[in-house]
Amino acid sequence: MSFLFWYFSLINLVAFSTVGIDKKLAVNQKRRISERNLLFTSVIGGTIGSGLAMLFFKHKTSKISFLWKFFIIGIIQVFLVYFYVIKSK
Repeated sequence: MSFLFWYFSLINLVAFSTVGIDKKLAVNQKRRISERNLLFTSVIGGTIGSGLAMLFFKHKTSKISFLWKFFIIGIIQVFLVYFYVIKSK
């Protein structure tokens, strides 16, 4: 259990930072972090960090195609956790 706590803490910090860095690069009109990499951090467990960063930095909140992919990842993760908890009982 301790491993999962540290893993999800770290990956959410990385996801939050990645969105923040991408926002800074966008403002400075530099080469950006790809959407694939931003979504990948969510897929591997950084959904909460990415979501909070999107709200905090006001980044990627108006791009509907990105939001759809992000929300689908979140919904799939909720179902996976739900079925994992039910199966473990």
